[in-house]
Amino acid sequence: MSVELWIPIICGLLALCYGAYAARLVIAHDAGTEKMQQIAAAIQEGASAYLNRQYLTIGLVGIVIFVILFFLMDLNVAIGFAIGAILSGAAGFIGMNVSVRANVRTAAAAAISLKDGLSVSFMAGAITGLLVVGLALLAVSGYYAYLLSAGVDGRGLVDSLVALSLGASLISIFARLGGGIFTKGADVGADLVGKVEAGIPEDDPRNPAVIADNVGDNVGDCAGMAADLFETYAVTVVATMVLGSIYFAGDTALMSYPLMIGGVCILTSIIGTFFVKLGANNSIMGALYKGFIVTTILSAIALWPITQLTIGMDTVYTIGAKEFTGMSLFFCGLVGLVVTGLLIWITEYYTSTEYRPVRSIAAASETGHGTNVIQGLAVSMEATAIPAIIICAGIIVSYNLAALFGIAIAVTTMLALAGMIVALDAYGPVTDNAGGIAEMANMDEEVRKTTDALDAVGNTTKAVTKGYAIGSAGLGALVLFAAYTEDLSFFIANATPDQFSFFQGVVLDFSLKNPYVVVGLILGGLLPYLFGAMGMMAVGRAAGSVVREVRRQFKEIPGIMEGTGKPDYGRAVDMLTKAAIKEMIIPSLLPLLAPIVIFYLMMFIADKSAAFATVGAMLLGVIITGLFVAVSMTAGGGAWDNAKKYIEDGHHGGKGTDAHAAAVTGDTVGDPYKDTAGPAVNPMIKITNIIALLLLAALAH
Repeated sequence: MSVELWIPIICGLLALCYGAYAARLVIAHDAGTEKMQQIAAAIQEGASAYLNRQYLTIGLVGIVIFVILFFLMDLNVAIGFAIGAILSGAAGFIGMNVSVRANVRTAAAAAISLKDGLSVSFMAGAITGLLVVGLALLAVSGYYAYLLSAGVDGRGLVDSLVALSLGASLISIFARLGGGIFTKGADVGADLVGKVEAGIPEDDPRNPAVIADNVGDNVGDCAGMAADLFETYAVTVVATMVLGSIYFAGDTALMSYPLMIGGVCILTSIIGTFFVKLGANNSIMGALYKGFIVTTILSAIALWPITQLTIGMDTVYTIGAKEFTGMSLFFCGLVGLVVTGLLIWITEYYTSTEYRPVRSIAAASETGHGTNVIQGLAVSMEATAIPAIIICAGIIVSYNLAALFGIAIAVTTMLALAGMIVALDAYGPVTDNAGGIAEMANMDEEVRKTTDALDAVGNTTKAVTKGYAIGSAGLGALVLFAAYTEDLSFFIANATPDQFSFFQGVVLDFSLKNPYVVVGLILGGLLPYLFGAMGMMAVGRAAGSVVREVRRQFKEIPGIMEGTGKPDYGRAVDMLTKAAIKEMIIPSLLPLLAPIVIFYLMMFIADKSAAFATVGAMLLGVIITGLFVAVSMTAGGGAWDNAKKYIEDGHHGGKGTDAHAAAVTGDTVGDPYKDTAGPAVNPMIKITNIIALLLLAALAH
């Protein structure tokens, strides 16, 4: 096995070793009082029960797909699918288990100092982050090495790796959507009855939905995001390798190059975690950004020797009429790092309490619920403009440097930073839970102030991570679309009665003069809106059931409001678990089935050429509208959330005022925007493209 494969595998193992080391450090911290541990145990129990039931449901779907892939294609393809699904699920499950043990330790550490609270919560996030990239890199590089050693090459190699991506995508879309329905059903229901109707604080132990709300933070924001970025990472690396196999057949160095980028960036991410420390100004965001900046700078430096070692700076490559060198690909990697930094900066601008967008929503709350919602919607739409321009600039620069493969390398480098980015995200649910435990355990007011400060930054980092995930997913899906068109061209050009016979007579026409292309664009553009609507309505139904249950308990269980009666927390958790599992099925099947149904429908209406054109255009439509829908929802929802927190910090009258009530309404609207529908659009974009790729492979068999 070549050094270009050993290095990514070793780096992936180092990420797992770091995760084990950091987990031991986190677990060694004080877990607080007996009451704190009881509350944390209830959250752990609820989170594990939900995730076990969710994975059982996904597992049944996965077995069906495994069997279909085995009979339609071959065993290597089916095994690739299983590897992607199992390791993606493992990343989410392990991350969630660390999160639910770190929350109580963060609350105990916050009682000592802000520095200690930040240290425990970020280290817990870093465990999830490094596990995600470590397992994803090991999945792709390890299976690629196995396939090479087994003599699998050409289409068999490509199809097996694409199936691995499908496995990761399957877990991702179910985890993102199901976890989002659970967490926002609990959050919205708890807020509407607790804050608005009963006038009690957030995370008040008298609220029967409060444990479910804390469970939701872990299964949605931690396990869901882990599976999401595992999938995005694996899909992007595989798509880049697929393009490499198409453009540079037989050149294993270029197929290994994205794996090498991922490996070296794991090392820079590990180093970056040690720079997350509070400075003299006690800026939490500043401390987190120090780690990110160090990781980015070190990654930029490390790209040079990795490029020289793997492909050579002066080596000349050709795609069509475009000539470029290894140096051009190095610059494409730098473009990816710059795009990442810019996307993070602009997302923070739109979701942080320090800037105009969030403060404008808070100010609009003074004149009522309607003006809060109007301003929030306006901010959510405005927030799409600059990210779109940044992504367009990244596409143009990297394309001019090294054609479509340059775009792929730029996106690969973006995703190579996922270890640090997921660490910033997973830090959020830990601090949110820590605040809830502090409130329910009646800890000192100063402790709650510390956890609130950590949590407010966590809201921004969660929004920032989603902005990064969506931007990279959009670019990654563009690479998948390129792989679809190149694969289709390859099959058509090489079709004979003995090979790829289905593609004989197909005429490839993606021009806008072709009405089937326009139809495909419209159908593709529809999918993210329909998918988002289904997710939002699922949250509404789940939240409605929670509202009715909380009202019932307030009415029927004596002494809850006086603190002498104990709410039935388990009832709300169990209700939401069943609702989330049920509600996630149909929306998740939409991107899985859409390419297949549309292809065969167009075959029936017209012919093979029209069917391929419609599906190809549909993929582009999904990418374009999906990007805007997802960015708008996540940025808008984050802005609504922090506008509420800005008022709760004492601005515009503070808690208990009409402005606060309006801000709670806005946050209620924004919750399913930012934590259910918006983030779930991210994996649905990619899974649609992956299914289309596998459809081509199945037709070629």
